[in-house]
Amino acid sequence: MDARFNLFDNEISVKFTKRFANAGLVIQQSPLAKSTQELVSLRASQINGCGWCIDMHTKEAEAAGESAVRLHLVAAWRESTVFTEAERAALALAEEGTRLADAHEGVSDETWAEVRKHYDDDEIAALVSLVALINAANRLAVIAHQRGGSYEPGMFTATLA
Repeated sequence: MDARFNLFDNEISVKFTKRFANAGLVIQQSPLAKSTQELVSLRASQINGCGWCIDMHTKEAEAAGESAVRLHLVAAWRESTVFTEAERAALALAEEGTRLADAHEGVSDETWAEVRKHYDDDEIAALVSLVALINAANRLAVIAHQRGGSYEPGMFTATLA
């Protein structure tokens, strides 16, 4: 199936996407580890079924040195041994923050306590913002039927330049 709408070929959409990407720069420039950013973005994108974002974040993580084993195990992070306790807390926050409709309380107190245990306020601000931003990006791409498979590392940034 082809994309319904090219988000990079419309004046309004491009303006919005550039501003959206600028918000992402705040997170990218934060003290939150790049590997954590990519793992969280990948997990939320898996939950939301966003092929474009799964493709992008897998390839960006790989280009930044992330191992294939860890990338393959993100979907089953609870059943794996390759993630740190801090990463596990971030992945739990990503899942609970993405599946808001599935739980009446949203992010559990237990998950929040684990996040607080492993991250400082600036990292938490970046992590919470990232979960919100990736969920919005997933919705944009899924609604427009942006398909995964053709992404090359750095392509998104180059498209918006």
